Amino acid sequence: MIRIILLLFLSVNFVFAQEFTSVVRGSVKDADTGLPLAQATVQLDDKGSMTDEAGQFRFEGVGVGRHILTVSFVGYQTLVIQEILLESGKENVQEVRLSATGRQLQEATVSGNRPPAFNSVQAITAEQTLRYAATYLDPARVATSFAGVAAANDQANGLVVRGNSPNSMQWRLEGVEIVNPNHLSNAGTFSDRPTSTGGGVNILSTQLMGTSYFMSGPFPSQYGNATGAILDMALRKGNDEQTEFTGQAGLIGLDLAAEGRLFRKSKASYLVNYRYSFTGLLGAMGVNFGGEDIRFQDLAFHLNFPTRKGGRFAIFGMGGVSKNTFEPDKDTTAWQFEKDGRYVYYENKMGAAGATLDQPVGRRASLRTALVASGLNTFRKAYQVDPATLQHGDLIGNDGIVNGKISFNSTLNYKIRSGVAFRGGLYMTSQQYRMPPAFPDLEVKSWYIQPFVSWSHRAGAFVTEVGLHGMISRVQRPGVKASALVEPRLSVKWLGAPDKQLSVSYGLHSQLQTPNVYSSVYGMTNIGQNFDLKPTRAHQVTLAYQQFFKRGSSLKIEAYWQHQFDVPVGTDMRDNYSAINLIEERPDVRLYNQGTGRNYGLEATFQKYLASQFYLLVSGSLYKATYTDYLGLRHDSRFDGGHTFSVTTGREFKARHGGLWGVNAKILWLGGFRDRPIDAAYAAYLKQTIYVYQADYSVKMKDYFRPDLRIYWKKGRVKFNRTLAIDLQNVSGTKNEAYRYFDTRQKRVVVQKQLGLIPVLSYRVEF
Repeated sequence: MIRIILLLFLSVNFVFAQEFTSVVRGSVKDADTGLPLAQATVQLDDKGSMTDEAGQFRFEGVGVGRHILTVSFVGYQTLVIQEILLESGKENVQEVRLSATGRQLQEATVSGNRPPAFNSVQAITAEQTLRYAATYLDPARVATSFAGVAAANDQANGLVVRGNSPNSMQWRLEGVEIVNPNHLSNAGTFSDRPTSTGGGVNILSTQLMGTSYFMSGPFPSQYGNATGAILDMALRKGNDEQTEFTGQAGLIGLDLAAEGRLFRKSKASYLVNYRYSFTGLLGAMGVNFGGEDIRFQDLAFHLNFPTRKGGRFAIFGMGGVSKNTFEPDKDTTAWQFEKDGRYVYYENKMGAAGATLDQPVGRRASLRTALVASGLNTFRKAYQVDPATLQHGDLIGNDGIVNGKISFNSTLNYKIRSGVAFRGGLYMTSQQYRMPPAFPDLEVKSWYIQPFVSWSHRAGAFVTEVGLHGMISRVQRPGVKASALVEPRLSVKWLGAPDKQLSVSYGLHSQLQTPNVYSSVYGMTNIGQNFDLKPTRAHQVTLAYQQFFKRGSSLKIEAYWQHQFDVPVGTDMRDNYSAINLIEERPDVRLYNQGTGRNYGLEATFQKYLASQFYLLVSGSLYKATYTDYLGLRHDSRFDGGHTFSVTTGREFKARHGGLWGVNAKILWLGGFRDRPIDAAYAAYLKQTIYVYQADYSVKMKDYFRPDLRIYWKKGRVKFNRTLAIDLQNVSGTKNEAYRYFDTRQKRVVVQKQLGLIPVLSYRVEF
C-alpha cells in the first residue's frame, strides 16, 4: 500500500512539474511585394533558425509562456515582435512583413507587423484585446488607451478622436470601408437612435482578428473618406496544419470557434466563430437588467486558399442580430423618469461578406484585390404606456434605417529597387440609405471613386513617402453634380540616430456627409433638403519625435493641427447647427458648406511592451476643438474636452506547476464634453428638451474618471489550456455624466449618468 501511495504521489508531481510545449511557426515576406524571403534570420528568444525557400520558419518544442521573435534580412529593417504568448494545445503562427531600407536602422519593436503610416498609428493585436482590462473583446475599446482618444459613452464604442465627432471615424474590414459593424448601434445615444460609427459590442469576434491598425492623423494616400480616425480591422488566417478549437463563456456571451485544414493535402484553411449573448440566455429565462432585455448573436468565418506563385485567395463574412427591449415596471409608483413610462423595442441587423486576392506579379510586384458588400438594417418603436392598464398607448417613435455599401479595391505594389517602391490603386464604393417607416420614399444614393498613387524612398537618414488621393463623388439626386477633389499626402522621417527619429506628415482629406445630414427633414415640405452639400475637407499636419529605449520601450511626442472647411452649418439661429457637433441626430435645418473647424493639441505616449512579465502604456494629450457658425463666430465644440489621460498596465506572475496569473489595470481621466444650456421653462411648456435661443456649447460637463481592472489565471495541460478571468469596469463605481435633457416626469433638467461598476466573469478553453 505504501508503495502504491508513493507511486501515485510521484506520478502527480511529475504531471504538475512537467513543462508543456507547443510550436511557433510562420512566414517572412517582403512588405512591398508580398514575396517570400528565403534565408532570413529568425530568432525566438535564444534559439536561431533560417527561413526556407518559401519563407517559412518553425520552432518545435517551445515552452509555453511569453516569447520575443526577432526577424532580420540583409537590406531590410530588423523586426522585433514582442508579447508573443504561446499556450499549450495551440500553435502560434506569425505572418511577418519586412520593409526594405537604405541603411541599417534601429530595430523596429512592434506588437504586430509593418504599420501603414509614419505618425499617429497604433497596432491592436488580438492578444492585447484579450489582455487589457475591460475591453469587452473589442479593438475600439482598446483604442481608448491611446493618446487623444475618448469614448463618447460607456455603453458604446463610438470614439471621439482629437476632438472630432465619432461620425468622422471610419470602420474598415480587410482594408475596405464597411457600414457600422456593431451590435446595438443605438447604445448610449441621447435620442436612443442608431449612430453611423458605434455600438454596444463589435460583431466581429476577437477569435477572427489579426493585427488591426488605428490611425488618427494624416493618412497615407490609400485611405480616404475620413477626416478624424480610421480603424482597419484585419482577419487572421486559420491554422492550416492542425484542427484547433476555442470555447469561451462570460457575460459578453458564449463564444465557439474552430479552425483547421479544409482539405487533407492542401494548405487551404478555415476559421469560423459563433457567439450568443449571455444576457440573451438570461433574458430567455425571464431575467432583465433594469427593465431591459438585451440579446445578440453573430456568426463569422474566414476561408483561405493558396494560389500559384505564393498568392492567397480568401472568402470571409460576418453577420449579427441584436435586440433591446425596455418594458416599464409594473409598479407604477416606481416610475421616476420619463423613460420609465415607455415601452421601447430596438432591433439591429448587420452583415458583411467579401473576398480578397493577394497575388505576386513577377519578382518585384504584387496585386491585392478586394470586394466587400455590407449592410445594416435597424428599426425602433416607442410607445407611451398607460399607467392604469399598462397597455401600449400613443406611438411616440417609429424609426428605421436601411444602409448598404458595396466596396471594391485593387492595389498594385511595385518595388522599383531596394528602398524605393511605388503603390497605386483604386477604390470604388456605392451606398444606398433609406429610412422606413417614417420616410419610406426618402432615399440617399451615392457613389464615390478614390484613385491613389504613392512613392516611397528610403535613402541615408531619410524615409520619404509622397502621394496623391482623388475623391470623385456624387449624391444621386436631380440637379446635384459630381464633386472631384485632389488631396496631396506627404510624410518625411529623419533617422538622426539609431535610437531617435523625427517625422512630419501632412494630408488634405475629405469626407462625405452622413446620410442623416443629407436626408434632414424640416417640416413635411422640405424633406431631404441637403442633397447638394459638398464633402467636408480638412488639412492635417503632425510633427512627431520618438525616442527608443532598451527592452522594447519608447517615448513618442506628437503635435498636431487640423483645419476643417466646407463644414455644413445651419442658418436657423435657434439651433445654430454645425455638422461637427452631430452624432446620431438628424438636423432639421437647411445646411450650407460655410463653416470651419479647428483642432490642435500635443500628445505624449510612453509604451513598454510586455517583457520581463510587465507592460506599461501611459498616454496623455492637451487639445482644443472649436468651430465657426454661419456668421463666422468661433465657439468651443461639443467634443472640446481639453485633455485625455490614460494608464494601461499589467503584471504577470508565474504560478506553481506552470500556471500564470495576470493583473491588469486601466485608468481613464478625460475632460468633460460640452452641452448647450436648456430652456427649462419653454421645455416644460412644449414637453420636450428645448435649448436656449442662440445657444452654443457653453455648458461644460464634469471630468470623466474610470478605473478598470482585469485579473486572469491561465493554466495549461498537455493538449489544452484554460483561462479564468474577471473584469471590473469602473471598479470605483464612479457615475460619470453622459448628457443633459428635460425630463417631463421630473419637470426639470436631468443629468443622465453613465454606467457604474460592471463585473464580467469569463472562462476560456483552447485545444
